[in-house]
This record gives sequence, structure tokens and C-alpha cells, in this order.
Amino acid sequence: MNSVYQSPRVLKPTVPLVVVLVLACGAQLMVVLDGLIVNVALPQMQAELGLSASAQQWVVNGYLISFGGLLLLAARATDLIGHRKIFLAGVTVFTLASLAGGLAHDPATLLAARLVQGIGAAALAPSSLSLLTMTHTGEQRTRALSIWSATSGSAGALGLVLGGAITSGLGWRWVLLINVPIGAALWISASASLIPSHNRDRRPLDLPGAVTVTLGAAALTFGISQVGGYGWTSERVIVAVLAAAALLGLFVVAEQRGPAPLVQLSILRRGNILVANVIVAGLGAIMTATLYFLSLYQQRVLGDSPLRTGLALVPMSAVLTLGAITSKSLLPRFGARRLVVAGGLVMAGGLVWLATISAHSDYLPHILGPTLVWAAGASIVTLPCVALATAGVDAEHAGLASGLVNTARQTGGAMGLAALATVASRATAHSRSTESLDRVVHGYSVAMLVAGGIAVLVALVALGPGRTKRWKAVGSDTIADR
Repeated sequence: MNSVYQSPRVLKPTVPLVVVLVLACGAQLMVVLDGLIVNVALPQMQAELGLSASAQQWVVNGYLISFGGLLLLAARATDLIGHRKIFLAGVTVFTLASLAGGLAHDPATLLAARLVQGIGAAALAPSSLSLLTMTHTGEQRTRALSIWSATSGSAGALGLVLGGAITSGLGWRWVLLINVPIGAALWISASASLIPSHNRDRRPLDLPGAVTVTLGAAALTFGISQVGGYGWTSERVIVAVLAAAALLGLFVVAEQRGPAPLVQLSILRRGNILVANVIVAGLGAIMTATLYFLSLYQQRVLGDSPLRTGLALVPMSAVLTLGAITSKSLLPRFGARRLVVAGGLVMAGGLVWLATISAHSDYLPHILGPTLVWAAGASIVTLPCVALATAGVDAEHAGLASGLVNTARQTGGAMGLAALATVASRATAHSRSTESLDRVVHGYSVAMLVAGGIAVLVALVALGPGRTKRWKAVGSDTIADR
């Protein structure tokens, strides 16, 4: 295999291809890690900064919303402005935001830093992948993409363990500050290796669409998160929901009338794409909320250290990774619909089992067992949905279809966490127990039951009538339900 760069458009001559692979994987690892690593550090953040329950959600949600809301815009900007410029801008924003978050001394600064981190992540995710596809061809590309995908998958387990180890050894600030030297190394390497790109397209970016959809999602998530403390009829909830409706309405108008829309709404009329993204959003809600509650439960209720919490969830992350690999061979045999239905029902079973936790639960029967079950279900749902979301899509819309999946995952996670945290808060407030820990655990249990209900809905959506012809996977072989 030729180890030096083959195209003059991206990498400087004589620079080995492995440099691009390291840059892309390093950026992707940093992006995925920061979606998870803070979960284990939340109790320490709360203790030092005095974060409210709502603010704790936004440490996670702020990142997910800005990441998911701006992902499509960043992907478009990568094509129009250039891979090098967007990659360097993403690294810069992400690194500086990590520094600000790590040095924060009040909740507002921390939450603002997480929002800005999400902006940097939105730039890094598509540009890192584009660097690989622009510089690798044939077997080299397949190998590079498999390494990039494995990096994304392993980042889940690594994020939990690193979060626990760093929080236990150095304190919560270093789960953010660790990005500073990594980001600096990526920036220096990219600057030295990548050729400055030239604008190839003068078409405008759809800033109105990106701003309205991101703010709309944020307003809706905020409104949902306030229901637990203030109720549906409170002024702040009503204002937030109305603002979300107005902003999302403006987004639709902007996409219909804009010269270069971020999302061509006609693509959503294809049943397979809409169904797949609804399922992916539900999956994002379940996974984000489950990790959030598990981390709080283990540390606040069971008294586990951050490191022990991270290690306790490693088997679950391993199953998520192994299941995703296995689903690749299961898809041609069973078809997309069967895998999604089976995965949704298995997830539901694991979450109902997880809802049996108490203030004095043992690890093996009440945490390890149910998390392995729901992880097994979740792991076989993703690939069929990605296949479905991109099936039959022409080259012109391939990037949009892929971007919609990632956007659905991130925004679904943010809104799902807000909704399930609200459920937990209301259940805790109405618990009849006299013990505070029992009331808190009751709230977590009810939230897990609702998450199980979402998993059942995932299966029902897949079972919907008239789907058979649409459930096909991308590739040389057509994979349909049997």
C-alpha cells in the first residue's frame, strides 16, 4: 500500500496517509468522548458549583443541542469553505471551550462552555470524516473507515472509564481540560500537514435555517426540562414551548423559500427516511437518559466512586460495540425490520428490569444484568436504521441523509433526557416514601419504565403497515424483510 498522499487537494506532498487517519480518529474520539465523559463527573460538578437538577441536564444537553443542531450546517460548510478551514476552526473552538469549561467557577460559565463545545464538535465530526474520504481510495478507504468507526464505538466505553478515572484522580475539571493538550496537538498537526483549501462553491450557507432549528430545539428542550419543577401551565414552560413552535415554524419557512436550504424538506416525504430518523431519535433519547440516570444512581445512591461507576458500565459499552459489529452479519439474514423490532423489544425488557433498582441494589442482578440486556437490544437497532435512512438516496442527497441521522440522534438525546428527567422529578415529588433516597430511586425507576415504553414504540414504528418495501439496506445486495 502506498503510504504517501496521492491527491494534491488535501495533504501536503510526502506526508504519510497515516497522519490523516490519526487526525480524523483523534478528532472523532474527542467529539464522542465529550458526549459521555461528563456523566460520571456530574456529582462533583454539582457539589462544587452548586448546579441545580435542571443545570445538570444542561451540562449534557447543551452539548448535544448545539452539536446536533449545527451538524448539517457544518457539513455543508465543509463542502463549500474547505475541509482544512472547518477542521482547524472546529479544533480551535472545541479546545478553547474546553479550557473555559474546565476553569469555570459558576454554572453559567460551564453551561456556556458546553454549548460552544458542541459548536466545535459539529465542525469536527463531518470534516474529520471528509478528510478520510478525500485522501483514501479503494481498500485503503475501507480500512481507514473501519478504524474510524471502531474509534467511535470504543469511545463509549473509554469515555466512561476515563471520566471516572480522571474525576477520581484529578477532579471534574480535568474531564474538560484534558482536551486542551489534545486539541493543541491536533491543531499543530493539521496546520503542518493539510494544504490550505480554496472555495469551490460560491453558494450561500443557510444560516437562518441553522439558527432557527437549533434555537427551536433548545427552547423546546428547556420547556420540557422545566415541567418537573413548575408544571405544564407555568409561564416559563408555556413561553418556551410557544417560542419553540415559532422558531421551528420559521425553520420550515426558511427551508421552503431559501436559495440554498439546509434541509430539502422533500426528502422527508420518503417514508423510509422519516421512519428511520424517528427511530434513531428514540434510540438517542433512551441511551442518553439511561447513562445519565445510571451515573447519578451509582454515585448518589449506592455511594460508588466515579472510577468504580465508569468501570461498572464497561461491560455494557462492550456489548454495544460487539452487537453493532454482529448486526452487520445479521442484517442480510433477518432484514432491517426484524432487527429493529427485536432490538426494541429486547431494550424494553432490559429497561423494565433496570427499573427494579432500589436504594440497596446489588451490582450483578440489578445493574450488570439489565444493562447488558438493553445494550444488546440497542446495538442491533442502529445499523438497520442507518441503512434504511440512506436506502435509495441519490448522490446529491447522500450527505443530507447521513447528516439527518446524526442530527436525530443528538437532538433526540437532548429532548429525551429533558423529558425523562422531568418524569423522574415528578415521580420523586409524588413518592409516598419517607426516605429521601427511596424517593429519588423511585423517580429513576419510573423514568426507566417510560424509557422502556419508548423502546416498545420503536418496535411498533418498525411494525407499521406498508413498510416492507422500504426496509432495504444500502449496498450491492438488496436486503428486504422476509
